[in-house]
Amino acid sequence: MVHRKRVVKAARRPEVRLPELMAFDEGELTPDGDYDGLEFRDADFVGQDGAGARFMDCALTGCALDETRLRHARFLDSVLTGIRGVGTDLAEATLRDVELVEARLGGVQLHGAVLERVLVRGGKIDYLNLRKARLKDVVFEGCVLVEPDFGAARLERVSFTDCVLKGADLTAATLVDVDLRGAAELDIARGVDRLSGAVVSHAQLLDLAPVLAAQIGLRVAD
Repeated sequence: MVHRKRVVKAARRPEVRLPELMAFDEGELTPDGDYDGLEFRDADFVGQDGAGARFMDCALTGCALDETRLRHARFLDSVLTGIRGVGTDLAEATLRDVELVEARLGGVQLHGAVLERVLVRGGKIDYLNLRKARLKDVVFEGCVLVEPDFGAARLERVSFTDCVLKGADLTAATLVDVDLRGAAELDIARGVDRLSGAVVSHAQLLDLAPVLAAQIGLRVAD
């Protein structure tokens, strides 16, 4: 019998090519707003309501998004650089062909969101809520994720490269072709039993040994 080595399918990265952009000069976001080919630079959207808005071929650079309401918003073929905020509400939003670069976010709500061909590069995100979200072809690269919550989420072709995961929650998550081998630090607080469908390195397996033993009730003694 020939045993074939299973190959993990690599995540497809977004290929965003922005057109010539016009500066956004409307002042505030509006619910269900339609933003196409615009540049938002150093804008203060703190506490504003852009629920259901559509951002197509846009660049958001250095924008403040504290408590900004963007539930059901759609970000398509866009680049978000240096955005910052606490409590940003992106629940059930759609991010497709998006680059998120050097973000500084805390408590961002992305539960029920759909992320497809998304690159998260650099920056730090604390308490990222991705419960029941769907991630497909997503790359986390060189970033720090503190207590990310993937509870009941589906992750397909997702990779972690040179990034730090602290206290990750995988409770009831479904993982398909998830590559954790490149993570600089891998700490899973809950849901280690959901790692079927993921691949880790030999060194990471040793690091995970205590939590895996605890999961199956294995006692280790000299």
